[in-house]
Amino acid sequence: MKKCLFTIVSNEELAPAAFRMVLEGDTTAITASGQFVNIALEGKFLRRPISVCDWNESQLTIIYKVVGEGTAQMSRMVPGQALDLLTGLGNGYDLSKSGQRPLLIGGGAGVPPMYALARHLLAQGKEPSVILGFNRGEECFLKEEFSALGVPVTVATADGSLGVKGFVTDAMPSEGYTYFYTCGPEPMLRAIDGKAVTSGQLSFEERMGCGFGACMGCTCKTKYGNKRICREGPVLEREEIIW
Repeated sequence: MKKCLFTIVSNEELAPAAFRMVLEGDTTAITASGQFVNIALEGKFLRRPISVCDWNESQLTIIYKVVGEGTAQMSRMVPGQALDLLTGLGNGYDLSKSGQRPLLIGGGAGVPPMYALARHLLAQGKEPSVILGFNRGEECFLKEEFSALGVPVTVATADGSLGVKGFVTDAMPSEGYTYFYTCGPEPMLRAIDGKAVTSGQLSFEERMGCGFGACMGCTCKTKYGNKRICREGPVLEREEIIW
């Protein structure tokens, strides 16, 4: 974990209530796809945990949805403003278990971490495919960016306005993938667990106090004992989850 000041490079709306923010600063603490940052906001007691969409040596990209006062405050920020971030939080995904054809599944705010994951799997010579889930077609984002990587993309929308009508589980193939990675709301993760035909890793969304394991507020039970979502998670393996 590292505490750093970052400067906003850009902050643009991608879809209704979904924004992409690019930040410039020290990214050396970020080591794995699936990790998150915790952002301090003026006037707010608790930091806001946001998953990492992508990063390089000097820049960090996050995509966040406006769901409350904190993220609404972020949406009004402009280039040049500074943000205080805790970086390198969480365990991230283990790419060594992916096999040759991993399936990546993101739902809503769980889509962003799938992008860096796909990029890093491609760098290892793997052949990932991606399923993106949204309520409506107008909420879809990152589809073109995944396609630009050369990754096959399937979109599922609850209202059928784009891609497969239904949920991400309706778009999951019954065979053809060697492992799965996913991030999204817990009902989606539970449904994927009931549908998947391989082992996999699931990234959980949880309310956090400190974001680095001190307050114990996001502890959950697993088959191997209690784990803190912010510290030993947010990524858990399918076999250890107690629903």
